[in-house]
Amino acid sequence: MERRMEREGETVRRMEREGEIQAALRLIFWFTLSSALAPVCASQHGIPLGVVKLWASAFGGEIKSISTKYSGSQLLQKKYKDHERSVKIEEVDGARLVKTVAENMEEIFMRKAEATRRLVEAAEEAHLQHEENPDLQYEYFNAVLINEVDEDGNSVELGGEFLLEPNDHFNNLSVNLSLSVVQVPTNMYNKDPDIVNGVYWSEALNKVFVDNFERDPSLIWQYFGSAKGFFRQYPGVKWHPDEHGVISFDCRNRKWYIQAATSPKDVVILVDVSGSMKGLRLTIARQTVSSILDTLGDDDFFNIIAYNQEIHYVEPCLNGTLVQADRTNKDHFREHLDKLFAKGIGLLGEALTEAFTILNEFNQAGRGSVCSRAIMLVTDGATEMYDDVFAKYNWPERKVRIFPYLIGRESAFADNLKWMACANKGYFSQISTLADVQENVMRYLHVMSRPKVIDHEHDTVWTEAYVDSALKSKRGPNPMTTVAMPVFSTKNETKNQGILLGVAGTDIPIQELMKTVPKHKLGIHGYAFAITNNGYILMHPDLRPLYQEGQKRRKAHYSSVDLSEVEWEDTDDFLRTAMVNRKTGTFSMEVKRTVDKGKRVLSMHNDYYFTDIKGTPFSVGVALSRGHGKYFFKGNVSLAAGLRDLDQPDVALAHEWTYCNTDDNHEHRYLTQIQAIKLYLTGRKPHLKCDRELIQQVLFDAVVTAPLEAYWTGLALNKSENPDKGVEIAFLGTRTGLSRTHLFVAAEQLTNEDLLTADDYEGGFNADHFPLWYKRAAEQVPGTFVYSIPFSSARENKSVVLASTAIQLLDERKSPIVAAVGIQMKLDFFQRKFWTASRQCNALDGKCSISCDNEDIKCYLIDNNGFILVSEDYSQTGLFFGEAEGAVMNKLLLMGSFKRITLYDYQALCREYAGSSDSAHTLLDPFAAVKWLLGELIIFLLEFNLYSWWNVDSTVNAERAQRRTMLVPCDTEYPAFVSERTIKETAGNIDCEGCLRTFVIQQIPSSNLFMVVVENKCDCSSSPPVTMEPIEIIYNESLKCDRLKFQKDRKRPDSCHPFHPEENAMECGSAVILSPTLVATVFPFFTFLVSR
Repeated sequence: MERRMEREGETVRRMEREGEIQAALRLIFWFTLSSALAPVCASQHGIPLGVVKLWASAFGGEIKSISTKYSGSQLLQKKYKDHERSVKIEEVDGARLVKTVAENMEEIFMRKAEATRRLVEAAEEAHLQHEENPDLQYEYFNAVLINEVDEDGNSVELGGEFLLEPNDHFNNLSVNLSLSVVQVPTNMYNKDPDIVNGVYWSEALNKVFVDNFERDPSLIWQYFGSAKGFFRQYPGVKWHPDEHGVISFDCRNRKWYIQAATSPKDVVILVDVSGSMKGLRLTIARQTVSSILDTLGDDDFFNIIAYNQEIHYVEPCLNGTLVQADRTNKDHFREHLDKLFAKGIGLLGEALTEAFTILNEFNQAGRGSVCSRAIMLVTDGATEMYDDVFAKYNWPERKVRIFPYLIGRESAFADNLKWMACANKGYFSQISTLADVQENVMRYLHVMSRPKVIDHEHDTVWTEAYVDSALKSKRGPNPMTTVAMPVFSTKNETKNQGILLGVAGTDIPIQELMKTVPKHKLGIHGYAFAITNNGYILMHPDLRPLYQEGQKRRKAHYSSVDLSEVEWEDTDDFLRTAMVNRKTGTFSMEVKRTVDKGKRVLSMHNDYYFTDIKGTPFSVGVALSRGHGKYFFKGNVSLAAGLRDLDQPDVALAHEWTYCNTDDNHEHRYLTQIQAIKLYLTGRKPHLKCDRELIQQVLFDAVVTAPLEAYWTGLALNKSENPDKGVEIAFLGTRTGLSRTHLFVAAEQLTNEDLLTADDYEGGFNADHFPLWYKRAAEQVPGTFVYSIPFSSARENKSVVLASTAIQLLDERKSPIVAAVGIQMKLDFFQRKFWTASRQCNALDGKCSISCDNEDIKCYLIDNNGFILVSEDYSQTGLFFGEAEGAVMNKLLLMGSFKRITLYDYQALCREYAGSSDSAHTLLDPFAAVKWLLGELIIFLLEFNLYSWWNVDSTVNAERAQRRTMLVPCDTEYPAFVSERTIKETAGNIDCEGCLRTFVIQQIPSSNLFMVVVENKCDCSSSPPVTMEPIEIIYNESLKCDRLKFQKDRKRPDSCHPFHPEENAMECGSAVILSPTLVATVFPFFTFLVSR
């Protein structure tokens, strides 16, 4: 160790001597350059080109010398070069790589599906052995009431002491790994006999929950959602109401429940808007429709038709068709619900005819779900049975189910509506209040599930990626997918009733899937991604599910972002179509990848490889960038040397990469990756599953980069170095996720600590990307540094400058980038170097005719994307240059020094005035609905005397629209700017209303920086700034309609259970009792239908 320190110390001294020689040579060069430029005293317009070039050369030489010296880049390049002849370079086989990724993910999915299947079997057996007891008294652990006490200090009913301990596997939430808890929706009675009986027999699941977790320690939440409404969750965790004291969560509203319980369906919703529906009835009708929409998923199709004496499509553009029930379309229809108003008479027969026509035509054309079909009828009554319509369109097969919802307390027409339900395999419900809506709407799901239950088909379903806000972790929301299966009653006496008991499921974090991807094989810019059968993103590095500006709220449509919206360069949707149809293949295209919070762009050529994940509706792909991104090299070192240099305090491994799988065994969960590697290689944990190839390369990188720690230490110990502490941190990263850092100042003296923490997600190694400083350095010319101000800190008065450079193994394009190394400097230190260089000149007497201190010129230092690093106005630091000097930026674009690249963001958020469109969402919560209704009533009373009643809706909407703005999903177009590498220097002038203003731009050698010197004698403030502000893409009505109608390719689920001949259609509603006369009339008819 001492010999190695001596060798590294000698290296430091040798490099210091070389640095002194280089400094002397630079000084001679400047004098020579000054003499050569002396005759060229100035440009035509007063800015001497030679002087600007002198400034740029002086600053470039000084800052490169600092960056090279303190980063140790030359030493690291030499160390890798020493191994150049012994390493083996391989081209990554993309087809084999994506197959491996698919197999790894398949294994995870199948393990989770097997755990869910065990829950299903246990639940069905427990229910089979249980006898319903309406008088059953049973104390259970209620998720909201556990550990709650009354004013006397005693446990409240259904509470009790429930041991909870923090567990990092569950986002550090306090959980109980031995027991589950039961959550009951706020609007349901905790001790309802149906709830108590269900909770009692489902206690048997506790043993299976624990056993599943023992078998597969990577499992997270397991649960059973009951058809009665309660939700049993493991591990046990305490639930907390919102600020209104409400928990609105109802498991039966969740996509995993709906998908597992029913088959895909085509639905037409008929809404009665005749005059009798005005007032509260129309409000309840809107809420009922909104609740029905909540039960529709991405595999379903729908439309909404309002009727009185005429038929009105709620969205006129979608006349005679159905659209996919994705979040965007459902929200679009919700906005139109408030435009409904009641008048006239209701002609239901024509509406039913229209609904049957749409459903039949769509089905015959092979469009939509091509599975179950239903008509939802929301009305306050029907004067006849319309048996002629049913006879023409639906009998005798009865393939379209009818679900009437009678709005209001009156039951005069209930018999007719119930008859419709019973005669068409549907279900009748009566809804009298807003609080009744959700429970009554849910009943149709049980009817739609009957064929699946009777077939006893436990179809496995998988949801799209979503963030569940019911349980928030301290780290923020975590995207996940759910595997779920239906649970049936297996009792013989209820077989033809097709009783759905509920749905069992378990969550799979997307992070767990990402850990299966061998990131080191994907290269610096490569990534893996996966999509659903509908083309929605399951995982992709460009998916942004949360609001920006550090908020942890979810975007409205985050779960239905289409692949074509992030891989938008594929205008023909070739990649998307192939993956949706579960093909295996390849595809290539030029792409533009944004980095640094979307402010910078990298252009590259990607090769895509894709295949399906067996047993799931998902497909997976990998993208490899051409050039260095498709090559990987292998080196060898001894095990002893590798372990010695790996186990050092300055070494860290990418915590989201998988070197060894520590999640598959409870004993291994608390091991760090370095600890796991040591145990694996020394044979003390032979059962650890580790990536031997990756570990071998990590050891190689540890040995090759080890000398830098001694080098950095030598610099730190030299009192003459870094006297003003301008350089704060040196860091490096390698292609295997290994990183080293060294502090030149005490940790508490750091200007910015983001580089050492996880605060700046783009700044570190993560599951889906290399650090930003590594990515940008890789695209620079080898041997040059890339400088930037982190956008996260530029506005926080903690500004620093990062400088990094890439280490390339061979001097050719296919050579892999093996590492990147850099430093963090204080911004004021960096800026002082610039101002010092800009005061030099070629005057022998030392009296400079021009300098950046002069008031008649302005000096800027900008990077290759146009962002300001140095300006006389400190507040402009980090600003885009076009905002400070719009006229100059426009001229640079015209001259070709910079080019504008147009980008698109299909996940953007735009501000708009919030009108009545949000009322449908508000009404989802009955408690909030009461407040909304009172507000509507007050506004109505205020407006009533001024306008006739049929104008109230538009007046109220106009009033509400002025209240506030809100962020809504939108599409935007925005520019990014990149310098032209071939242009090193140029000069120009701008005509500012007759005043000629000159400027000079000069590249800083060995960097991505440019010095811009601009005359200050003209007022160019009338020239508009050049900004990077996004512009919303506005679609005209015709294009909006086309976008609504257009349906991208999708693959239907393989399973479909639309009806069953043994189904008991007489179970069709119980809100009212059929009159004896009607029973006598229709009973023979029912007998005839059932016999068919």
